[in-house]
Amino acid sequence: MAQSVLHPAASRGHANHGWLDSYHTFSFGGYHNPSRVHFGALRVLNDDTVAGGMGFGRHPHDNMEIISIPLSGALEHQDSLGSQAIIRQNDVQVMSAGTGVAHSEKNHSPREAVKFLQIWVFPNQRGVAPRYAQQSFPPAERHNRLLQVVGPSAAEGSVWIHQDAWFHLGNLDQGFTTDYQLKKPGDGVYAFVLEGDVTINGQALHRRDGLGLWEMDKLDIKADSQAELLLMEVPMQF
Repeated sequence: MAQSVLHPAASRGHANHGWLDSYHTFSFGGYHNPSRVHFGALRVLNDDTVAGGMGFGRHPHDNMEIISIPLSGALEHQDSLGSQAIIRQNDVQVMSAGTGVAHSEKNHSPREAVKFLQIWVFPNQRGVAPRYAQQSFPPAERHNRLLQVVGPSAAEGSVWIHQDAWFHLGNLDQGFTTDYQLKKPGDGVYAFVLEGDVTINGQALHRRDGLGLWEMDKLDIKADSQAELLLMEVPMQF
């Protein structure tokens, strides 16, 4: 039988550090909710705003797949692999922490805030060699379409991670309908509404609402307004 869990935007954890204003869908930092630690292999979904000129100093990670999706503005990235990059709106960045990597992220602008999603996914193998990649996905490519931006293989044309997981972004016109077919039995999909209003499998969702669905084969999606949607298919057992 189909299962679902609804996380309204207002129910998320919230931490405002002045330079960083962060909303946590799942337990993170000082926010701990035992019923919201992860959704399958999806461990962290943070909705972050970083003030101009500010950022995260160098800090370590290991054995985690880390995805950053800027929503507005730009981030400067540096890491112990020697990577130096600027990621902007419409880019998707991945960092496989593997055996260990240290990185820093800073707002590229001295004045304007940067808004981005920080997403962590448990890997399907530990101790891999750390790696960094980013790719741009122009908005026209996801107009009234669910465009794959993350997958388990470079051959699929998106950035890839060490997990059988697929992320799709869509910019949908009001009234547009589509469906999403799950790629593997036993997977679940976590839908996160970036902007606007959508209905998924009969559940009305609004800006920054999250909906997890599993034990089903398909999602039926309708845009109730101009909307931007992120779908994250992940294994529920890993």
